[in-house]
Amino acid sequence: MHQENVSLRVGLYEKALPIEFSWQDKLLTAKKLGFDFLEISIDETPEKRDRLDWKNDEIYALRRMSEQHNIPLHSMCLSAHRRFPFGSHDPEIIEQAKVIMTKAILLAYKLGVRVIQLAGYDVYYEPADEQTHLRFIQGMQWCAKQAEKFGVMLAVEIMDTNYLNSLSKFEILKREISSPYFMAYPDVGNINGWNYDVCTELALSRDHIVQIHLKDTYRVKPNYAGQFRDLVIGEGEVDFAAIFAVLKKMAYQAPVVIEMWAQDDKWRDNIITAQKRLQAASLASGIRLFSNLS
Repeated sequence: MHQENVSLRVGLYEKALPIEFSWQDKLLTAKKLGFDFLEISIDETPEKRDRLDWKNDEIYALRRMSEQHNIPLHSMCLSAHRRFPFGSHDPEIIEQAKVIMTKAILLAYKLGVRVIQLAGYDVYYEPADEQTHLRFIQGMQWCAKQAEKFGVMLAVEIMDTNYLNSLSKFEILKREISSPYFMAYPDVGNINGWNYDVCTELALSRDHIVQIHLKDTYRVKPNYAGQFRDLVIGEGEVDFAAIFAVLKKMAYQAPVVIEMWAQDDKWRDNIITAQKRLQAASLASGIRLFSNLS
C-alpha cells in the first residue's frame, strides 16, 4: 500500500538559543528558523525554577506573545526534579518534588503547554537503591493523577544515566502507572549512547510515545563514558535515516524537538546545520520536517 509523505511538527529546545535572549527574541528566532514551536526549560537552577512562581500577568503575557507570533510553547522540559527527585531518601526533598510538579502542571495549563517532559531519575545526587526506585514509582503514580486533573500530558524522558536509559525499561515502569496521561518522551541520542537498538526500542513503545528528542551522541564503550550532549547533529553516531524510516513505518505523526545547547556564537549555524542534516535523513523516508528547507 502506498504511503503518502507526512510532515512532522518540529520544536526547538529553548537552550539551543542564547541565554541572554528575551522571550520575544527566542520566539521570533525560532519562527524565522522554520520551527513550529519552542520547548520551554524549567531546570534545577534558581533562575529557571523561579518561572514556576510567575504571576498570571507574566504567564498570560508570554502566552499572548507566542500566539501573536504563531510560535507556541508546545512542551516543557522539566528537569528541576534532578535536584529534587521523587526517589530521594529525604522526605523534605520529596515534598519539594511535589510542589515543583504541582506548579509546573498549573504553569503548563496556563501557557497552553501540551506535554511536560519528566526526568527519568529516581535520584541523581544521592545513592540509588531499591527504596529510591519504589519511591520514584509512587511519585510517578501521584504525578499522573495531578496531570489528569488538568489534561496535561506527562512524558518521561529516556535518560543519559543507567536507571531509565531505554524504552524497554520505560515499558516496565509504565505497567505500574496506569494513566493515559503518563507516557514516554524518548531521546534517541540517549538510547543510542547506551548501545540499545534505537529502532527496535521505538517500535516497542509505539503506543506510548508522545514526543521525541532528536540529539546526537557517542556510545558508551569500555573505558569511555560516551558523550551525551553538545554535539551538533550529524557529528555523532545516531543513525537518523534509520530512525525516520522506522517512524514512517510506525505511522508516527507526533512532534519532534531538536535538543541542542548554545555554547558559543556558532549557535545559529549549528542549528541550521542540524536542520539540513535531519531534513536530508527524513526525506529519504518520506517525512518532511521543515517547509523552509529544500
